[in-house]
Amino acid sequence: MVHVGESAPDFTVPRAGGAAYNDVEPFTLSDAFGGGPIVLAFFPAVFTSGCTEEMCTFRDSMAAFNELDTQVFGISVDLPFAQNEWIQKHRLSFPLLSDWDHTVIRQYGVVYEDMYGLIEAAQRSVFVLDSAGTVTDKWVREGDNPDFDELVREIQTEVQNAVSS
Repeated sequence: MVHVGESAPDFTVPRAGGAAYNDVEPFTLSDAFGGGPIVLAFFPAVFTSGCTEEMCTFRDSMAAFNELDTQVFGISVDLPFAQNEWIQKHRLSFPLLSDWDHTVIRQYGVVYEDMYGLIEAAQRSVFVLDSAGTVTDKWVREGDNPDFDELVREIQTEVQNAVSS
């Protein structure tokens, strides 16, 4: 698992932008360094209730992230085409990254091995990176889903700390 103070593992995956079903382009994490803090929000699957609630909470809080020049990315193992449909359905205002081959969840140590007793997915977790790509905060779900409003407020505080340091 990636720890606070370590460099975030780099990766290249498809990025779903949400403008259309096929709005897909390559995304490399290190290319985003230098543009302000980065939030990587791993979630199990599109079209599920908890994930919808979490990502819509991020959507509703984007003004605060934008004020801090923060790039927010959701990450799941879903294909980018499904992610694009979900972005459109819920009017998400940030891109989703498709870890379709499960490489990134393994790099970050956030594998949810038994979703519904059937599939491997991303464990609900959030990593905050400073503009140089160092992990400044991480949260990994234990037990039930948190209050997502409270979680996003805490993440915003950690982003502000990353900007200040």
